[in-house]
Amino acid sequence: MLYDGVALTGIWVLTIVALVTATGEEVTGPWLQALLALETYAFFAFFWIRRGQTLGMVAWRLRFHPADGAIGFRQVHLRLLGGVLSLACLLLGHVWLLVDRRRRAWPDLLSGRRVVRLSRDAVRGAGGRPG
Repeated sequence: MLYDGVALTGIWVLTIVALVTATGEEVTGPWLQALLALETYAFFAFFWIRRGQTLGMVAWRLRFHPADGAIGFRQVHLRLLGGVLSLACLLLGHVWLLVDRRRRAWPDLLSGRRVVRLSRDAVRGAGGRPG
């Protein structure tokens, strides 16, 4: 989550700098928050749908379980909802995987998908690219 947060922060900063440069004024308000939320959604949707991994998941050799099938927009919605709920509960939803027998966090439970750790051999065998 930290790696993806750093990447997202960079995207947000570039967006705000571009808006300030284009308008010459301070940018604030609900429209800016909505734009940043849309960028966040697009970031996760792009990576999850395209390759089943975000940048942070690649770094930690994590991926959606192949047997779960392709992830679609419905799962993106539900995973992000689970992430927001977990964040609102001080990350309790992510700590939940320590309690769940199948090691699923709230986003996993809501979306019907689970994240697994790939072996080093699986990553190397795919030319550094799982899947």
